[in-house]
Amino acid sequence: MTVAKTRRFARRRILLDPRISNYHKGKGDFPLRQEMSIKVLTFLILSLAPTAFAEDFKTVNGKDYKDATITRVEPDGVVVKTNSGITKLYFTELPKEVQERFHYDSQKAAAYSAEQTANYVARQKEQDETQRQQRAADAKTNAALAEQQAATNRIQGLQTRYSELQKQEEALLLQIGQAKQPGAAYRGGKNGRTLLHQPNPQKSQLPVLQSHLSDVRHEKAEVRKQLEKAQR
Repeated sequence: MTVAKTRRFARRRILLDPRISNYHKGKGDFPLRQEMSIKVLTFLILSLAPTAFAEDFKTVNGKDYKDATITRVEPDGVVVKTNSGITKLYFTELPKEVQERFHYDSQKAAAYSAEQTANYVARQKEQDETQRQQRAADAKTNAALAEQQAATNRIQGLQTRYSELQKQEEALLLQIGQAKQPGAAYRGGKNGRTLLHQPNPQKSQLPVLQSHLSDVRHEKAEVRKQLEKAQR
């Protein structure tokens, strides 16, 4: 090989090396690019899906559902979402071509409707039973609270009565003490120097006061017993 050919061959190798390097570099980035492409495609599919499946439905009675998006297909009908909300269109309300499009089977639809009805009845019974139990629990709680409030009121009433009886007893003892005192003092006798007392006009009330005191003390003792029992 001549010197000239050797130099040309070396230059060609130098020129080819960057291409080979870029080829291997691009080949290494391929999985990353493929993953990004899949993500972008998935996003576009999800973004365009509602628009792609939006359509109009018209029942046999002439009611229109514009721009309806099918969210679920069931044996007895389709559930659609419109601007006014979510509605279920039963196949019996839709034209025959729509029924055929969704492979409507009246027997399967009837069985599905019966199952749904049975499930609804079961759920309703369960809810009714739950509500009944809740009402019973509420009634029991309210009765307990009422009983507790009644007991509190009774204790307060007994305490009030006991306090009143205590005051009556103190007042009667004071009156009895005054009734037992001698009347006004004065000097008398033969020489006018003897200390004498006039009759006490309250002394005649002693029997009544003492009887009243006995009644008060008896009631006070009974109230105390009831109060101790209520506070247990």
